[in-house]
Order: sequence, then C-alpha cells, then structure tokens
Amino acid sequence: MSIVQTKELAVGYEGRTVVGQINLEALKGQFICLLGPNGSGKSTIIRTLSGLLRPLGGSVFLKGEHLYTIQPQDLAKTMAVVLTERLSPGLIKVFDLVAMGRYPYTGFFGRLTGKDAGKVWEALSLVGAGKLAGRYFNELSDGEKQKVLMARALVQEPEVLILDEPTSHLDLKHRLEVMAILRRLTQKKGITVILSLHEVDMALKSCELVILVKNGKILAYGPPEEILGDERVAELYDIDCANFSNCLGGIELRNGGGAGVFVLAGGGSGALVYRLLNKQGFSLSTGVIPENDIDYHVGQALGATVISEKPFEEISKSSLNRAVFASTQAAYILDAGFPVGTQNKRNLDLVKQVLAQGRTIYSLRNPKEIRLLFGEGKGQWVFCPTTGALLSQLKIEEGQRQGKNASTSAAVVVG
Repeated sequence: MSIVQTKELAVGYEGRTVVGQINLEALKGQFICLLGPNGSGKSTIIRTLSGLLRPLGGSVFLKGEHLYTIQPQDLAKTMAVVLTERLSPGLIKVFDLVAMGRYPYTGFFGRLTGKDAGKVWEALSLVGAGKLAGRYFNELSDGEKQKVLMARALVQEPEVLILDEPTSHLDLKHRLEVMAILRRLTQKKGITVILSLHEVDMALKSCELVILVKNGKILAYGPPEEILGDERVAELYDIDCANFSNCLGGIELRNGGGAGVFVLAGGGSGALVYRLLNKQGFSLSTGVIPENDIDYHVGQALGATVISEKPFEEISKSSLNRAVFASTQAAYILDAGFPVGTQNKRNLDLVKQVLAQGRTIYSLRNPKEIRLLFGEGKGQWVFCPTTGALLSQLKIEEGQRQGKNASTSAAVVVG
C-alpha cells in the first residue's frame, strides 16, 4: 500500500519553484533518502512532504488522502517530523520533552495516563535513550539530543517518520547509531522513513531507495545499488578531484601526478598501500590484478593505471607484457606481498623480469619468503618491515633523486 505519494509536485518559496515534477511513492516500511548538493532543495521537499510548506503545484497524498485536507491532530498520529533546527527548550528533562510528543492523544490539558507514560518509555528504549530520561535536555551531547528528538517523534506512534539531515553535526558513533535505529524502525516496526542526507556512502549502505536532487529536478530515483554509480555521483556533486566507488561504498581522492610507483599486488595486499602512496602524491600503476579483486576496485577508484585480468583466469601473456611495460615507466617498484596462487603465478615472472632489468624492488614481504620465491636477488631487494618504513625509504630515494638531503629509514637490503 502507498503511504506517501506525490504527483507532479512542485516545491519552493514565495512563488519561486525550487524543485518541480516530483513523482514518488513510498510504501509501508520503506527507507527512502534524498541526496543532493547544498541548496538543491532537499529540505524544501522534506518540509513540503511533512505539511510545513504548501506545494506550489501538484499534490501530496498520505494513505490516499490529500495531505492538506487531514486535520492536524490526525496528521500527527500518522506522520512525525524531525528537523535540523537546534532545539533550546530551556530547563526540561528528557522524559518530559519526549512526553510532549503524546499531544495528539492527551487531550486539551496534556495529562499523561499510565499508557502514555509507557509509550514514552517505549520510545526512549527504541532509540537507546532510556538512561537519559532523568537528565536535562540541554546537558546532552548532539548525538544524545538527536536520539531524544527521534523518541519524541516516535511517541506519536507514526506510520511515517520524516527527518531533515538527522546525522548533520554528529560524530561517527552517533551517525551510525542514528542510521541503525532508523533501519530497525523500518524493518521491525514497519515505519516508512523519508530523510535527507549528505553522506552518499551512508545512503548506499542503509537506504532502500534514493532520490537524487539537482538543478531544480529529480536527477534519478531508485535503489542505490543501481543508480549510485561513479559517473552519477560525480554528476550530482560536480566532483572532478575524486571517484566514488559503488563497490567500495566510498569516495577516493584521485591519484596525484608525482613520481610513479608500480605496485605488484593482488588479494587485497595493495589497497592500503595504494592509499598511502596516493596521499603522498605518488602516481600509481599496478598489476596484474583480477577484476574481482578488492585491489582492482581501490586502484580504479584512485585513478591508478590498473593492469587487470578477467576473474578466475590465469594471467595472459599480453597482460604480463603490459605490466612489464608499465613497470619500466615507473620510478619505483613495490612488492606489496601479494599471495601467490595458480591463477596469478605469472606475477612471479613479472617480478623476475623486473629484476632482470636491474631494478630495485621495495618489498613488504619478509626476507625469508623473498629468498624462497626469488633467490638472493643480488642486493636488488629492499625489505620494509612496515608501510611507514616503506614510505620513509621512498621519501629518501625521492629526495636523492631530486638532489635533496637524505635521512635514515628502517628498510633493510636483502640479498
């Protein structure tokens, strides 16, 4: 059954349309998120859906009824709203503040019955704020306050909960807790949740549907797994310095243009190393990586040159040759300590060809394994016990390459 529905909705202020042609349908228990840059109209849509703003055109329906024909007291029993404005209620305790949300049920004098008090405790428990009941609201942290405001909304026993940027100003712990609470409400209580967010990664991992808002229109509407692709997110936020990875569920700053490092990786050995080198401004190339490997996806998101192979296939000679060529273009060669198996064993040939060129290889692999796989190496291996030691050694080498003073490092020459 449709709980909230809009038809050709236009929202805005003082006769000026901010977003138009909004057609959406929210079903019972769905978790729906509005995403878009600041000023795109997310909050205006939220306020219109909740009845705080009149639409400039089109219609909003709540359970099949025109929203603006529903009496306020009846509306409050079906829909609850949590906005971004900071609340300063004075010296009031949490229990009493949450109890104010029972106003649709308590009559003119606002007296709580035993049932009402039970609903207050139930709402506090749902958001994990029962222990805050006796504290003053103004003494709470931002995260605790947000939980209390959600409890005040839930005590209305709504079928629809609408929130405007509920995670803004919150630390990581409370952002995660708020999103976990909202997801639990949709799954366990069947409450329909509609909210606006800034965090694309949070929307991807939490919400059932996303609505992308930009330039006065709905850019896309659907499951985040389908519409939050790299190009779509870049278009939505005008991003040109980073890449969004749907697979990784996050944004990676694009690779720099400094000295090149070719990373021998795979099996997840390269991901953290890529990020470490990227932060220091090194340009990256890597291979040979299967296309279903986490290293492949991280490398792609960072804008590295990734020499890849089809999943579950042995490395082809052409892929090997491309990787050898890429290594010759790099100032430094790094072995991230990739695991060796049947399908990637040709990466061992890649290492041997690099050594045959007389190149030095910086390695995170332990010296015993280096000797076992590749022999002594004639002093061409530099063992780095940690990524910090690796970075220090590369900085020393880069300083020498550019004629700067060298310092010391924890790296050890092997062979």
